Amino acid sequence: MANTSNRTLRLLSLLQTRRYWLGGELAERLGVSVRTLRRDVDRLRELGYPVESQRGVDGGYQLAAGAALPPLVIDDEEAVALAVGLQAAAQGAVEGIAESSVRVLAKVVQVMPARLRHRVEALRTMTVPSGWSASPGAGIDPDVLTAVALACRDQEQIRFSYTAADGRESDRLTEPHRLVCTGFRWYLVAYDLTRHDWRSFRVDRMTGPEKTGTRFRPRDLPAADAAAFVQEGLENQPVPYAVEALIEAPADVVRERIGRWCTVEAVGERRCRMVMTSNTLDWPTMALGVVGADFQVVHPPELVEQLKEWGSRFRRA
Repeated sequence: MANTSNRTLRLLSLLQTRRYWLGGELAERLGVSVRTLRRDVDRLRELGYPVESQRGVDGGYQLAAGAALPPLVIDDEEAVALAVGLQAAAQGAVEGIAESSVRVLAKVVQVMPARLRHRVEALRTMTVPSGWSASPGAGIDPDVLTAVALACRDQEQIRFSYTAADGRESDRLTEPHRLVCTGFRWYLVAYDLTRHDWRSFRVDRMTGPEKTGTRFRPRDLPAADAAAFVQEGLENQPVPYAVEALIEAPADVVRERIGRWCTVEAVGERRCRMVMTSNTLDWPTMALGVVGADFQVVHPPELVEQLKEWGSRFRRA
């Protein structure tokens, strides 16, 4: 039975590496007869893999697309490539798939042998990203995201250290509910067992997350969903700067360059209004510079002063 199972997995791996296999060639690679090959193919079909066959002298087999995605068999190199790619996607390299990337990354890392985890970690730590980015995962350790995602999935209490906005550090014991990506940052929505209330935690401020081994029964979240809970909390926070500027460029052009981080409204064919909220004036300054067009600051006056300071520094350079 063990030999049959191993051969079936080997057959599946071969079918995934080439679009079409001649029957005789495939049987030779597996070291079996053509009749045994047919039985192995039937076994794969029973497991849900859509294997198509073609009869005749040049007859053979190919793995087709099915109604559902069956389990895949990948080798070591493919596993490392998959994990590294998912880490990049989880950190915002591909817009719109960050949350799903974290879920898949958690599944992959959970079953990955230690030798492959070391290779993935080496690739990640020794790779330097180019340019600046405001991607949702900037500055976040993928291992932290993975650990938190697994705790959410397994409904297992998690302990971690947390640094608040004012710099104060504390140890938290929580019942994790969901991870939420707002487009700028990752948040963990969890029930705080120390403060006996629901909280949202910025993942980039979490360190050393550890599952405790204690399972819990999910509580009722006081919101429609985790995303709504995070959004409500963000709206209730005071925002130091509300930035507004008139930009001498078409709205479509400005949206393409910085629309991910602000609201752009057309006020003419070649003029638009940019509105942004930020805890610091550095990011609006860089965003306006990236547009590559003249602009006028409507407010706040602090941004005008910062632009003067930056402009003087650039001229001196």
